[in-house]
Amino acid sequence: MNLDAPRLQVAGLQLRLGDHDVLRGVDLALHAGELVGLIGPNGSGKSTLLRAIAGSLPPDRGHIAIEGENIATDSLAARRRLGFAVDPERLPRLITGRQCLEIVARLREEEQAIADSLGLAGTLGLGPWLDRPVYAYSLGTRQKLAVVIALHGAPSLILLDEVLNGLDPLSAWALKQALRQRTDAGATVLLATHGLEVAERLLDRAVLLLDGRIVADWGAESLARFRDDPEGGLEHAVAEWMRAHRAGGGSAATTR
Repeated sequence: MNLDAPRLQVAGLQLRLGDHDVLRGVDLALHAGELVGLIGPNGSGKSTLLRAIAGSLPPDRGHIAIEGENIATDSLAARRRLGFAVDPERLPRLITGRQCLEIVARLREEEQAIADSLGLAGTLGLGPWLDRPVYAYSLGTRQKLAVVIALHGAPSLILLDEVLNGLDPLSAWALKQALRQRTDAGATVLLATHGLEVAERLLDRAVLLLDGRIVADWGAESLARFRDDPEGGLEHAVAEWMRAHRAGGGSAATTR
């Protein structure tokens, strides 16, 4: 492992699904302790990018490394550092939430962390459901279970796809607190989200994905300015980029 490497390094990532180029040359570097938002309209490639980073969708071209470990050639070493919240619909339905957690703990050889995960489950309001089969869960409850599984143990890179959707306000607040605690402890979080107001308040950084390319990258200072300018916030900045992108017919990526 290269101790000087970014926590996550994505370089020249291209991925085609069917006859559609979903990712068209994505470059992204994330560092320890960052809480980064991946924003963009539906169909921009956010979920595909997360799945590629997690190793479940092999790219056609490009390079993905977690703490210097190539996800393609050092897959096991890289994935040991990764927590990925799977699509709630893909959770096993015939076992209980508690059994899901126990299986994940054994697979990751992190059974000592079960108590912490059960504590997070309780904080998110999942506790009363843990001994019921997953098929009885609502979408929001399955979402909570997927998040608890992703955060189990101490993954250094956490990938979350629209996990705030379907959560009640108390659970959403508790999850934001949990994510901030993880980044304060050195973890890196990449959170795909449509919630631009949430992004302004919660994130250290936001990257905009349009048509399979990252076209803008806003750091903490930019997000702070957006918070102080209600008429020209992140929503306005994203809208301006989308208008310019459409007017240019999907021109090459630019960052600022």
